[in-house]
Amino acid sequence: MKAGRIIMIVGNGGIPAGSGALIDAADVVIRFNDCRSIGAGGTKTDIVAVCNTGRPARAMLDGDGWTASEGVRQAREIWSVRDSEKFAEMRPELARTHPDLDDFCDDYTAGFERFSRETRRMHRVIPAAVHEQVDRDLARFAPEPYVVPSSGMIVIADVLAGFAGRNDDVVLAGFDHVGWEWHPFAAERQLVGVLAAEGRLRRLSSLPSADLLEEA
Repeated sequence: MKAGRIIMIVGNGGIPAGSGALIDAADVVIRFNDCRSIGAGGTKTDIVAVCNTGRPARAMLDGDGWTASEGVRQAREIWSVRDSEKFAEMRPELARTHPDLDDFCDDYTAGFERFSRETRRMHRVIPAAVHEQVDRDLARFAPEPYVVPSSGMIVIADVLAGFAGRNDDVVLAGFDHVGWEWHPFAAERQLVGVLAAEGRLRRLSSLPSADLLEEA
């Protein structure tokens, strides 16, 4: 195994049985939105990546359920996955192609910034360039028409683009590549497979003990 950090990116899909303790032992654990992975996926949370536009963002910021959740209380950083200017540019085209998504580009970044500032957490917005590179990378797999890549795919790309050092191990758990119909999940699965084959990341195995970190 490399001598650097283990960075666990934990999606909200299925988690291999018995792997919670291993996830908690990682140097950095990144979870998403309401951190539904907590439980079977351990409890440690260093970073919460949030969908900062549309209905998911509004739901998280309304009331105090999200801010009081275990994952958010632990996190030292909040990452907003969607660049405000990019999503503002997308609004006119989406109004034409997906009129039912009229609030999809509504921007709540300021709310996450304010929460982070008031609770002395770091807040950052993942650059639009990461999103655009993911679109280019997915194109090789000829995806069906989609609206945006998933937050998970954007965070994976962002971590590989600079957050992870050369000797760090990037490990995925809870990525079933299924969900909202307008994410290109089939292409994302293929892209993650290529990244694993190149040795840039691993998937958490279903095997017990140390074998959980065997190469994908």
